[in-house]
Amino acid sequence: MTLSLPLIYVVSEWLIRLLMLGIVIERHPPRTALLWLLVIYFLPWPGLLLYVLIGENRLPHRRLIKRKKLQRKLDAIQRRHVPSLPSARAVLNDDFLPAVKLAQTLGKMPIMFGNRAHLMNNSHDVINHLIRDIDSASHHVHLLFYIFEADETGLQVCAALERAVARGVQCRLLVDDVGSRSFLRHHASSLCNRGVEVYATLPVNLLRAAVSRLDLRNHRKIAIIDSKTGYAGSQNIVDPGYGRKGLQWYDMMVRLIGPVVLELQAVFVGDWYAESDQLLEQDEIFPLVENPQGKGAPVQVLPSGPLEAAESYLRMTVAAIYSAHKRVVITTPYFVPDDVFLVALETAALKGVEVELILPKRSDQRVVGYAARGYFERLLKVGVKIYHYRKGVLHTKSMTIDNALAFVGSSNFDIRSFALNFEINLIFYQPEFAQELYQHQQNYKQDSNQITLQEWLQRPWFKRVLQNITRLLSPLL
Repeated sequence: MTLSLPLIYVVSEWLIRLLMLGIVIERHPPRTALLWLLVIYFLPWPGLLLYVLIGENRLPHRRLIKRKKLQRKLDAIQRRHVPSLPSARAVLNDDFLPAVKLAQTLGKMPIMFGNRAHLMNNSHDVINHLIRDIDSASHHVHLLFYIFEADETGLQVCAALERAVARGVQCRLLVDDVGSRSFLRHHASSLCNRGVEVYATLPVNLLRAAVSRLDLRNHRKIAIIDSKTGYAGSQNIVDPGYGRKGLQWYDMMVRLIGPVVLELQAVFVGDWYAESDQLLEQDEIFPLVENPQGKGAPVQVLPSGPLEAAESYLRMTVAAIYSAHKRVVITTPYFVPDDVFLVALETAALKGVEVELILPKRSDQRVVGYAARGYFERLLKVGVKIYHYRKGVLHTKSMTIDNALAFVGSSNFDIRSFALNFEINLIFYQPEFAQELYQHQQNYKQDSNQITLQEWLQRPWFKRVLQNITRLLSPLL
């Protein structure tokens, strides 16, 4: 019997369906698995191709081996500093100790004491401070950013790096291959020619597509100057308008001085090693901690991503929400929660905790914005208060718990940040800092419109349908 091409094609489709049934069910939670199986069932070949590209959190085996080697080095460096640090129990309220332990277990970073932290929510102030710190650097400048644009802001930072190199400072720059594509194509080479070392994180090419997932991105925003001063938060190196006329991004960064900068340094060193094969372990990179028991903010760094414990930031934020007694306030530009995070918010609201969610009214990612709105009705019905920020794109990613715990970083409160991207977040165990962050959140709320359940139920039917359909795609966003 001669097999025709149409018959071969039909048989191949059923083979794909049967083969992927076992693979998808084994490797994904039920909701995500069901969505992938529906796509593959109705579109076997396109669905298989899509799954190969973005279906699993795969990274090259080489990167995993390098990570293990690096972790051994970092553990040895950590032992130089940690034994001299005070016991968390002797300094913190007992209510905080489970959070400290969880964060350390997930991110392998201990709590660091004696830090000075300066919250900044003005993009121009952040860049001006950063440039001044670069201009005062004496040994090294390390920058890691998802987006680095050669606009007015980016060129100012480039000029500062060139000045630093000219006086003998080692300048290293990591930028994401997707987020900073234009900069890498048109400006990185000229910066390299002037002595700045530049590498792209997670390069996108056909060879990498065969061994890893292309949409896993390095979404971190970190700056370290001389291992003494550090920055982390949500702001990229780009003009506040991101090249969009009539639209403004509102970010938040923390400028840090103290021992916790060494934890930011460790994250940078890991990402640098992954791309350059250069292991930075000199004493100037990891100097001994001075006055580890000094007064100041207790801070802990929690890196997250495919190389860390599974969904570490999700686990940490959910644990914090369940520990809340009075109030939870979250700001994020992208809100696409999974069931675990959604249930945590609902549970907090149902037990009488005031839960406030502040999101931008206008999103630069329309599909993600529709998906977020698909969850509003469910949250509003249990008493969660939702606000739409009207001034622009609220890009600040933050959470405060009872004016006691504070979270600031690069991670959005969505499935992509929780499970896929490389992120960096700071946890502050200081009521004064938490109160300051809460005040910034309230300032955002004053520039927002509250969404009521009655108002939301009256939205046009076609918007309801579109939002609910988009919500079903959440695991793929």
